[in-house]
Amino acid sequence: MAESVKKQNKKEKSLVIVESPAKSKTIKKILGDGYQIEASFGHIRNLPAKDPKTDNLGFDVNNNFEPKFEIIPGKRDVVKKLNTLAQKFDNIYLASDPDREGEAIAWHVRQVLKVPDEKIKRIEFNEITPKAVKYSVEHPRMINMDMVQAQQTRQILDKLVGFKLSPVLWKQMGNYNLSAGRVQSVALRMICEREDEIEAFVPQEYWSIHADLDKDGKIFEAEVSKYKDKPVEKNIKNQQEAQKIVDYLQNADFTVSKVTNKTTKRKPTAPFITSTLQRAASSKLGFGVQKTMQVAQRLYEGIELESGAVGLITYMRTDSVRVSDDAMAMAKDFILNNFGEKYYPETPNIYAKGKQNVQDAHEAIRPSYPERTPESIKQYLDNDQYKLYKLIWEKFMSSQMANAEVANKSIEITAGDYTLKAGTSKVTFDGFLKLYNDSDDDREKTEESKIPDLEKGDKVICRKLTPKQHFTQPPPRYNEASLVKALEEYGIGRPSTYATIITVIQTRKYVEKKDKTLFPTILGRAVSKQLVTQFSDIMDYKFTAGMEEKLDKIADKKAVWNKVLKDFYDPFMEEVNSVMKTARKINIETGINCPNCGQPMVVRTSKFGTQFLGCSNYPDCKTALPMNVLSAQNEENQEEKQEELCKEKCEKCGADMVFKTGPYGKYLECTNPDCKHRKPYRKSTGVKCPKCGKGEIVERKSKRGTVFYGCNTYPDCDFVLWNEPTGDVCPQCGSLLVKKVLKKGNVITCSNLKCGYKKEVEENAE
Repeated sequence: MAESVKKQNKKEKSLVIVESPAKSKTIKKILGDGYQIEASFGHIRNLPAKDPKTDNLGFDVNNNFEPKFEIIPGKRDVVKKLNTLAQKFDNIYLASDPDREGEAIAWHVRQVLKVPDEKIKRIEFNEITPKAVKYSVEHPRMINMDMVQAQQTRQILDKLVGFKLSPVLWKQMGNYNLSAGRVQSVALRMICEREDEIEAFVPQEYWSIHADLDKDGKIFEAEVSKYKDKPVEKNIKNQQEAQKIVDYLQNADFTVSKVTNKTTKRKPTAPFITSTLQRAASSKLGFGVQKTMQVAQRLYEGIELESGAVGLITYMRTDSVRVSDDAMAMAKDFILNNFGEKYYPETPNIYAKGKQNVQDAHEAIRPSYPERTPESIKQYLDNDQYKLYKLIWEKFMSSQMANAEVANKSIEITAGDYTLKAGTSKVTFDGFLKLYNDSDDDREKTEESKIPDLEKGDKVICRKLTPKQHFTQPPPRYNEASLVKALEEYGIGRPSTYATIITVIQTRKYVEKKDKTLFPTILGRAVSKQLVTQFSDIMDYKFTAGMEEKLDKIADKKAVWNKVLKDFYDPFMEEVNSVMKTARKINIETGINCPNCGQPMVVRTSKFGTQFLGCSNYPDCKTALPMNVLSAQNEENQEEKQEELCKEKCEKCGADMVFKTGPYGKYLECTNPDCKHRKPYRKSTGVKCPKCGKGEIVERKSKRGTVFYGCNTYPDCDFVLWNEPTGDVCPQCGSLLVKKVLKKGNVITCSNLKCGYKKEVEENAE
């Protein structure tokens, strides 16, 4: 009897439905002729675009948010084919990706297949290898409805936010191509706020002092680090202070006061997860986030090698650093056979998952076959595939290797009241660094011989003292990799969404990428400002991260999906309705005046969705200019500022100073090529400070970017005004008069709030 069952089972035919046809060859090779592999080509059903019964959103708010799905128009032929095939097979395996989106796709496929439940089984595998795929077929499971409901909740939330917030933008900005999103708008806010920080940043001048020291003819460099045991880093404010220290040190004796030798162990870091892969591919390979995921997808689904299609890496959308026992064993064998015992740790390296909301059913991103080195399969890969596979392979293999050992030497030298410090490090055992270095920092390559053998009490001779000028730097603009890192740190989005988020905000023209750096456009900044001002909760980082946590709880059976939606919906709609009642059309100002009538030019959108610059005096003036005029104008202004002479003379050599504009704003630079002294620029009002009588009132900016006016001798004098002084004094109390710009017209008022003096500004008739 048992033998007849075996014969019957051998004749059974099975249908395996995957997401992508690219996997088909790889899986077919593993499972053999008894299996037919077909693809759903991603999602086959979606919420309908229009449904009058449910407010056009595709789910019924009054019926526990019950969704109503329909077949995507372009997928009707796919569904028909899958149904026809399903009738012919004994077993149907749903093998979509091992994440929430994949689980939802499996459920949607199940819903359209007109076959008995007992024929359908859900399988998943983290890597497309014979062991993983065959194991999944031998151990099928039911569709995980908690994961499906978490995905559907995310889908409903995203549609709800997008469809309700976007009309607010349409009404206020007159542009029906604008959109808002639950996660994309928060990512845009991050980029805009970083730009605000950069614009508001005021560079602060500071100096460092370096000494060339001689011990028995061996020259090494040390830097002044302490004054009377107090750190001096960034505390030497100007050239005068620096020169005083140089003058002092020229007459001092230099004696070694402390020598520290220390050996440290540097541990390898965990194998890649989605975000760290995207960041490493950006910094080391120059890949954009979307390109990284596209190349990784191909490596996962299968590459044609000498033996046929082979999946080379594990699933690339994961936030887990877990590694299977089998993979660790294979890595151990490879390391021992190719590098020797000293390169393998005493106990295997096991990595913690780091944060709570990690879908730890997955593994980290690693090579499916560690023995397949990048060089051994290079001929089968294109250039991008080879680079990314090599990065993943080396990162994983290094994560399983022994610690590196680094010898550090630190020297302190006393010179009167000052202490100078010199240090170096040298890798004494490379360990995992043999394959992969997380840092681009080359300090470990510094040869220890650059600092001579010194002992406490040794005398050294100062051969040269060099003061160096520096300016503090603002935070850098985001690039794709650092934005992913920020989103991950805030808990916003998930591995499967990072690439889409970054692509959408660029497609919508909210953000531009220049030299791999993300700049908010004038449109993006206007959209972000409106959303942040009017929808503080939706645009709040913690609130958005909290919603991600609730989705995780739904998947873990710790929250009920429709209750999560209900708790979100009521206050959200109250806020939307309130804003829509008072929403008024706004103009996006550009800072450019109309060439015909002189009125401000604003950003407008044609009926075809094209943006252009239009005169704010429309319809009386119908002047229109293309958008590239704005960027051209900005570039022209930048060039003019580069050559603009100022009235100041260089305090170092007496030559003329010129205005310069760098990536962090305006500064002054000496025209003497042998000097090139720099200092932060402060626009002067020409008004003498009434408090100290020494300084001038200059324009400044607060950390929030608010313009104010203060004495240029700050911190010695703390006099400030919130409005620009005219230079005249109040006829009633003698305080400075200031200009105020109001909608009804400009006025001159007294800076003394207790005075109350005011007069209107007379406009010159032309």
